[in-house]
Amino acid sequence: MAFKKVWCALALGFLLPFSCAHTDFFTSIGHMTDLINTEKDLVVSLKDYIKAEESKLEQIKKWAEKLDQLTATATKDPEGFLGHPVNAFKLMKRLNTEWGELESLVLKDMSDGFISNMTIQRQFFPNDEDQTGAAKALLRLQDTYNLDTDTLSRGNLPGVKHKSFLTAEDCFELGKIAYTEADYYHTELWMEQALKQLDEGEVSSADKVYILDYLSYAVYQQGDLAKAMALTRRLLELDPEHQRANGNMKYFEYIMAKEKEANKSSTDSEEQEKETEVKKKDYLPERRKYEMLCRGEGLKMTPRRQKRLFCRYYDGNRNPRYILGPVKQEDEWDKPRIVRFLDIISDEEIETVKELAKPRLRRATISNPITGALETAHYRISKSAWLSGYESPVVSRINTRIQDLTGLDVSTAEELQVANYGVGGQYEPHFDFGRKDEPDAFKELGTGNRIATWLFYMSDVSAGGATVFPEVGASVWPRKVSRIHPADKSTPPHHPHRKSLKMNL
Repeated sequence: MAFKKVWCALALGFLLPFSCAHTDFFTSIGHMTDLINTEKDLVVSLKDYIKAEESKLEQIKKWAEKLDQLTATATKDPEGFLGHPVNAFKLMKRLNTEWGELESLVLKDMSDGFISNMTIQRQFFPNDEDQTGAAKALLRLQDTYNLDTDTLSRGNLPGVKHKSFLTAEDCFELGKIAYTEADYYHTELWMEQALKQLDEGEVSSADKVYILDYLSYAVYQQGDLAKAMALTRRLLELDPEHQRANGNMKYFEYIMAKEKEANKSSTDSEEQEKETEVKKKDYLPERRKYEMLCRGEGLKMTPRRQKRLFCRYYDGNRNPRYILGPVKQEDEWDKPRIVRFLDIISDEEIETVKELAKPRLRRATISNPITGALETAHYRISKSAWLSGYESPVVSRINTRIQDLTGLDVSTAEELQVANYGVGGQYEPHFDFGRKDEPDAFKELGTGNRIATWLFYMSDVSAGGATVFPEVGASVWPRKVSRIHPADKSTPPHHPHRKSLKMNL
C-alpha cells in the first residue's frame, strides 16, 4: 500500500559555530545558531564603544571640574590672580593649547571600531526573506498545533526552556507580513492581538490607527462587513481626518444599504457566515488530517492491534555482529510495519556527522516531476547535506550498521542525507518513492525506485516534531534514536535492496 509521510513543524538540533554568507537562515536552526554568535560579537563591540565614550566623558568631566574651581577663584580677584606670573603663564597655555586639545577630544569619534565591526558583520545578517520566513513559521506553528494568538504572544509554549513574549509591535509586524501575503485570516488574528495588548496598557511604538486600518480591511476581505464598519468607526474616533477610513466608511455604508434593499433572508446570512468560516479554514482535508496527527489527535489503535506490537532484542537475523550484542527494537505500527531501533548510534558519531554536514547544509530541493530539475522546496523548510561512506569511517560504519540490521544492500542506496529543520521546520505530505508521473526520478542512479527509508533522530525535541503518515493515521515521535519504515510496497521491486538514507538533526 502506498502511503505518504510528513515531518511536522519543529525546530531541531545543536550545531557547531560556522559563518557563511546569507543562505536562508530561517530554514535551518544550525545556521541560525551562527547569528547568536554574530550578535554576541556585536554586543561586545557595542560595550567597548560605550566604555570608550564613558572614558571620554570622564576626562571631559574632570577637566570641567578643575576649570570650574580655577575660574571661580580667578574671577573673584582677576588682577590679584594674574599678579602671580605662574597663573598668567598657565592661562596663556590653557587658552592657546589645552582648550584646543579639549576640543579635539570632544570632536573625537569613538564609534569607529563599532561601526567598522558592524559593517563587516552586516554581510552575515538575515534579510527580509528571513524575517518573513520566520514570521510565516510562527503562523504555521500556530495552525499546526492550534495555538491561539494570546498563548503564542505570551510565549506559553510546551517544553520551552527560554520563555519569550511578543510585544504589540511584534504582533503588528506579524499581522503586516500576513497582510502582504493576502492572508487576511492571520492578519485579523495578529492585528487584534496587537490592539488587545495596547488596550491593556502596553507602552509601544505601534499606533492603534495603523493597526485598525489593517484590521478593518482584513475583516472586510473575509466578508464581515458589520465588524469592518465598527472597526473603521473606532479608527475615525482616533483620527477623524483619516482619508482612507472616511472613504472606506462611505463605501461600507453603500454596500450595507444595498444589502438592506435586497431584503436578504436570515438563511442567506447564515450561509454567508458559513462561507466566511470556510475562508478562515481554507485547508485541504489532507492538511487538516496531518495537522491533527502532528498534534497527536490521530487514529488510535484498538487494544487488539496494540497487542500485536512488541519490543525485543534483535540480532539482525543472526547477523554475526549482533548475535552476542543484539539491539533494542520496538514496534511502532503494524500495517505498514514501522519499527524503531534504540541506542545504535553514539553521541560521538552524531557529533562527527554534524561536523561533516554543517559546512555543506543547503536549502532543501525537490525534483520537478516534469523537468527533472532540482528546485527550492518551499513546502520543505530545512537544509540538507549529503555524506558518502568513503569520506569518513564513521559514515561508512553507520551504513554498514544499517545494512546489517535491515538485510538491505547499501550499495544501491543513496548517500546519507543530513537534514536540519529551521523555525517551524516541516516537510509537507509527500511520497518517498518515485510515482508513475516521475518515471525518471531515479534513472540517473541506475538503482530503481526506493523501497525503504531509514531515519536517525540526532536530537531530542521539547515539543512536537512527529513524523506522520496521513493515509494510515500513524504518528511517530522523535527520540534520539532511529527507526525504519517501508516505502511503497506496491512499486515493482526492480532492485529489491533499494533504500533511502536520511538523518535528522
